[in-house]
Amino acid sequence: MDVAYPHWRYYPPRSAPPIWADELVQVFAEAQPSIDSSIVQGLGSEGVLKALRLGLEANGYVVEASKARIDRIARPVLFGEQGHARVNYEVDAVQEEDQVLLEVEAGRGMMGNAVYRDLVRTSLIVGARFLALCVMNEYRYRSGSKEMVSRDYQLASDQLDAIYASGRLALPFDGVLLVGY
Repeated sequence: MDVAYPHWRYYPPRSAPPIWADELVQVFAEAQPSIDSSIVQGLGSEGVLKALRLGLEANGYVVEASKARIDRIARPVLFGEQGHARVNYEVDAVQEEDQVLLEVEAGRGMMGNAVYRDLVRTSLIVGARFLALCVMNEYRYRSGSKEMVSRDYQLASDQLDAIYASGRLALPFDGVLLVGY
């Protein structure tokens, strides 16, 4: 069975995906020639965001412009003196209307534990209702003289399946959209 591009799953699996999820998946589908990790090699998360930018912005997202401090998107975690944000975490994009935070991982997303980090850090952000977690379908790399493939989308899907099936760890989101690009 052929699976349409991109791969995606919405969690919890007992809930139908909201409209914003379908719209976001369409943005990835339209960018496939530029970001499909089974074809395009060496594209970092900044390159993926650049390819998605116009589609994301058309759907109400504010997208990180660059890694320069002024262009990053910070969201509060803790407040301190006089109500000022004391601890902030950065996200790749945010859609304020539905309170969707978007994280794009490339390269060693699973092997470097970026997915775990994104789940925990985004869980702590004030007001985050939804997480859109975007990972490569395939990450190709060399280990010595051998070419290896990490199936990041499948690994992240297994991880989220375990979280939602076990009931031992409750994520504070209304939902998580996992996208494999």
